[in-house]
Amino acid sequence: MRLPLRIAPFLLGLMLAACAGIEVNTHYDPKAVPQLESFRTYAWLPQPEGKDPRVYNDIIDSYIRQAVDQELQGRGYKQVEANANPDFRIGWQGAIDSKVDVSTVNSYYGYGWDPYWNPYYGGVGMPYTHVYEYEEGTIILDMVDAKANKLVWRGTAQAEVNENPSASTTQKRIGEAVDEMLSRFPPKAEK
Repeated sequence: MRLPLRIAPFLLGLMLAACAGIEVNTHYDPKAVPQLESFRTYAWLPQPEGKDPRVYNDIIDSYIRQAVDQELQGRGYKQVEANANPDFRIGWQGAIDSKVDVSTVNSYYGYGWDPYWNPYYGGVGMPYTHVYEYEEGTIILDMVDAKANKLVWRGTAQAEVNENPSASTTQKRIGEAVDEMLSRFPPKAEK
């Protein structure tokens, strides 16, 4: 069996393991950190509208709101009506994009001596290229200062989306993404 064919399952396993996680980033206005720390009440902005029905529907909206409410209320924040003068408002956006990952491995480098495939004994290090197509989902959470009507904090989470996820899997992944984003809210003041 040729070396590239022997390592293909291993490489595919590594790539899938690398894609399984949720990548989270947050951005905030450093001047707003003292305000963010004093926020205690929040209200939701209206449900966003978008063109992709896989993202913009009542079910996904309820999953996101439920995950955010559970996390924030578990930390002492109180949800109020939009007309009750909340400290901040929360909105969300989402997308699903097609992605391609291309990996090339040359069997000449990094592997032990093999008399049948060693380049010094007549074998040639043939490259093996794997193309992996997948869909990546993104959730964006925005925290808006209600009094100034100004964006003060944004969290983004990106992860690979399974082809046909079950409702429970979708809800679990959204919950994980929201928990990871909100673990960074409110941000700590930079020194």
